[in-house]
Parts: sequence; structure tokens; C-alpha cells
Amino acid sequence: MNLPDHRRAVGQLIAAAFCWSLGGLLIKAVAWPPLAVAGGRGLIAALFLIALCRGLKFHFSRPQVLGAIAYAACTVTFCVATKLTTAANAILLQYTAPVWIALFGAWLLGERTTSGDWFTIVAVLGGMGLFFADNLALTGHLGNALAILSGVCFAGMTIALRRQKDGSPVESIILGNLLAFVIGLPWIIDAPALPPASWGALLLLGSVQLGFSYWLYARAIRHVTALEAVLIPVIEPLLNPFWVLLALGERPSLQALIGGAIVLTAITVRGVLALRARQMGATS
Repeated sequence: MNLPDHRRAVGQLIAAAFCWSLGGLLIKAVAWPPLAVAGGRGLIAALFLIALCRGLKFHFSRPQVLGAIAYAACTVTFCVATKLTTAANAILLQYTAPVWIALFGAWLLGERTTSGDWFTIVAVLGGMGLFFADNLALTGHLGNALAILSGVCFAGMTIALRRQKDGSPVESIILGNLLAFVIGLPWIIDAPALPPASWGALLLLGSVQLGFSYWLYARAIRHVTALEAVLIPVIEPLLNPFWVLLALGERPSLQALIGGAIVLTAITVRGVLALRARQMGATS
């Protein structure tokens, strides 16, 4: 991996996580059921990406199709999970994705998981558990199961996109958004008319929270490992409460601040060590 490309990719992943973090507030601002929201934002995101990208090639190879299916499953199940369980449960269980990539990445991609990677995963999950401890609930079993499935699909999507690193992964994302639209279409047809504020939120969901973020993600994933592609954006759930703080004035607890500090420290340390290893490899 080229060092400048890797640095740029890390910045793109952080920017993508920033866009993703807007989802909580925006989804709640759309007066539609979750499957309608998933379908509506999927269509807007697909049109946004088609307008943004040039030279698209839909060859429907196995990685491209599997990436599209996993993407659609990830976004749709997460929308429904957020409705059926707490937002904290949904985001925490979705971010079990690094575990699945660590388990299957070496087999499917040949990207070996080191002991330092496993330490980072444990620290991240522990810090996120502490961060959301006040809001976790054992109820909403179907929602919890869907959130775990969303995490598995997130991992599968990342592996499928990573396998297209020598091509263009964005086509999988466009197809996945169109598939999400098809899935949500029956609920869109039966949904009530949206007021202007909800339309604005839905447009932001499709263009910024999904469209632009995954445009960045597709560019970044060509220059980072699959595990980095899900570990670095883990700052997304930490940013969600920040928007709530700005919008509603809700302040996180000391326990949440400690958990967030653990997550950020683990990600930063891993990133610095990985960067040093690449620098040493480049000069050797």
C-alpha cells in the first residue's frame, strides 16, 4: 500500500464516519416507517452516486453482486433494528463487524489479523459497551438480532468491496442502494405524505449520510485493509451523542466519556503503530 494513499484513505474513512453519524437525528426527523426511510434514502443515494461518478461499469461479477446484497442488507436491517430496539443496542451490535472481519478476513482476503488487531477490537468493544452502558437494554430481542445481522452484513460488504480494490467498488454501493429502494418500495407507497422538514431530512440522508459517505468509503477501501475499514469509522457512534448534545442539550455521563476515550485511544494507537510499520517497510 502506498503511504500517501493510505493516509488519504484514513482521512476519507473519518469523513465518512462523520457523515454516517448524522443518521440518528435525520432518521428520526423523517415521518415514515423504517423500511420506507431505508428505501427512500437508498434511491436518493443511488441517484446521487450515479450523478457524481463517471465511467461506471456494472459487470455483475460475484464480488460486485455480493457487495450490493450485503450493503442493502446492512442498511435495511439497521434501520429496522433502530426501530425495534434502543439506538444504543443497534449501533453497538452493528459494530461487532470488526470481529467477523478478523475471523474471516485472512481466509477470504489473505489479510492476517495480528495480536495487536485483536487487542484493539477488545478495547473498542469494551469502550463502546461502557459508552452505551446507561442506555443498553435486554428487551427488543428481534431488534437486537437484526442489529447483529447488520454487523455481519457490514463485515460481508466490507470484504466484498475490498475484493474489488483493483477495480471500482462504488458500483456495488449503487446497486445496493437500488436494492434497498426495491425492498422499501411497498412501504413508501403506503406511507403518508411528508412535510417539507421531513423531505429535507430524507434528502440529506440520501445525499450526505449515505451517498457522499459511501463515495468516500469506496475510494478509501482500495488503500486500507478490511479491518481498518471498519475499525477507523468506529468513531461514528461516538459522534452521534455530540449531535444530540448540540440539538437537545443532553450531556453524556462520565462513564460514557471514559468509554469514548478508550475507543479513541485504541483506534489512535493502532493507527499510529500501523503507520510506523508502513514507514519502516517503505524505507527498508
